Amino acid sequence: MPEIRSLPPIGLSLYRIVVGFLMACHGASTLTGFPVKPYGGHTAALTDWPDGVAGLLQLVFGVLVVLGLGTRISAVVLSGTMAYAYFSVHQKTGLLPIANGGEQAALFSWSFLVIAIVGAGPLALDTLLARRPDDVVGARISRWLKPSGLPKAVGQD
Repeated sequence: MPEIRSLPPIGLSLYRIVVGFLMACHGASTLTGFPVKPYGGHTAALTDWPDGVAGLLQLVFGVLVVLGLGTRISAVVLSGTMAYAYFSVHQKTGLLPIANGGEQAALFSWSFLVIAIVGAGPLALDTLLARRPDDVVGARISRWLKPSGLPKAVGQD
């Protein structure tokens, strides 16, 4: 049974995993039509701008966020992708997200911004790699993936 003090960091990890999974599903749907057909009813090729490129970014970086690998960088990319989608597609038809159908893009953008700020939490490959100082390769990868100057994620002590 986990201590009560460990539940908020685990909750952060679960939040990251769920949001990343939803984004990866969105990207997979855009590119392959799996698990369901995309909103427009047709899939996009990888070379289609912006749908195919956005689908690829959503799938790849969504999976990285789920795994907790390069979490902050992946979350920044996804936050920017969703902000671009909101301002380039939805903002043209109305000011507020409820009026222009952009609630999903706005929520994803802010959700990934939160993940980029607070980090991956304890249930992440970033955290696992950072805790193994005897693993030279893991330490190098961890240093490469974690930008310097950013505070540690919640649960990384």
